Amino acid sequence: MSEKGTSLFSPWKMGKFSLSHRVVLAPMTRCRALAGIPGDALVEYYTQRSTPGGFLISEGTLISPTAHGFPHVPGIYSDAQVEAWTKVVKAVHDKGSIIFCQLWHVGRASHQVIVIEALNIYLLNLGITSVYQPGGAAPISSTDKAISNRWRILMPDGTYGTCTAPVALKTSEIQEVVEHYRQAALNAIQAGFDGVEIHGGYGYLIDQFLKDGSNDRIDEYGGSMENRCRFLMQVIQAVVSAVSAERVAFRMSPAIDHNDATDTDPLNLGLSVIERLNKLQLLMGSKLTYLHVQKESGRPGTEDAVAQMTRTWRRAYQGTFICSGGFTRELGIQAVAEGDADLVSYGRVFISNPDLVLRLKLNAPLNEYIRKTFYTHDPVVGYTDYPFLSKANGEHSHTFE
Repeated sequence: MSEKGTSLFSPWKMGKFSLSHRVVLAPMTRCRALAGIPGDALVEYYTQRSTPGGFLISEGTLISPTAHGFPHVPGIYSDAQVEAWTKVVKAVHDKGSIIFCQLWHVGRASHQVIVIEALNIYLLNLGITSVYQPGGAAPISSTDKAISNRWRILMPDGTYGTCTAPVALKTSEIQEVVEHYRQAALNAIQAGFDGVEIHGGYGYLIDQFLKDGSNDRIDEYGGSMENRCRFLMQVIQAVVSAVSAERVAFRMSPAIDHNDATDTDPLNLGLSVIERLNKLQLLMGSKLTYLHVQKESGRPGTEDAVAQMTRTWRRAYQGTFICSGGFTRELGIQAVAEGDADLVSYGRVFISNPDLVLRLKLNAPLNEYIRKTFYTHDPVVGYTDYPFLSKANGEHSHTFE
């Protein structure tokens, strides 16, 4: 595949942001923010993966105390968290990169049980009192049905458990959660982030409302496609009103059943969301920064169908389209060259290759990632200790003409 003309390494204008290449750091939970506070390890991690004119999306960042579902993930709802993020963002900006904060609420993908005493004392010293809900309350969701035992939840002690049965949000309670998204967006901008990505995929809270396999409501937030999209659109409109459309993006995964988030018609669910986004953009007279879609379903035998759905969504959306999920160098180049994506986000290989952009540009060998260290809490091992290319091979020589 030729790299001349439009390629993975050519510039792109993403709303108000001028990018020098199309390789994006995907949002990835890494569990290194002890007590939910980004520290020096996060500063180093994101700085390592920054390039002049590059684009980074933060790991999922919790919008409220009820949003928890992983150990040691960062939040953006307290003053201490906002202040800590400013150091990360400044370091990224100093390297010339743009960074968005992914706003995250896990919904029913959580746990309510109070931890055992010895661990509880340790967590209390870190400011954490329960796993993972305040006071040991049940998680909130679109439904009161629990995620099946097919899916496991990572506990703070490193073991895996099953998700707790949630409580379905009352109709009157939904606007409070919308407000949490709005305030989290304001906090992210205060921390210096260039914008926010609203996480609406992977079976987390917004996805639980969108999909008919996890939304059994009988109020105005359930049943029809319009009703199931209502919560999402209220969140987007609230966030846009707070920080402007040019700083807001959305991520969705209609074809993925992660955390039991299934839908009987994923193609039309995606198209319905896109139709509403397009109409909102037309009404506002301004586009969202981008739409981010996961094309990798994780289920063998579905790859071609999901890829075709993703192409259909890409053709329907009127704006910058980011695609993620299992991309190699060659597939990324092909996706951009053939118009299947404007930008390509890389996850696992960006974990193990802090200089991934340079390696892809040079077609250099990639470090292999070590999956068992993805979610450990060590500030270095499996996090910031993956090697760069040697200077002889052009380390830190990031130019993308």
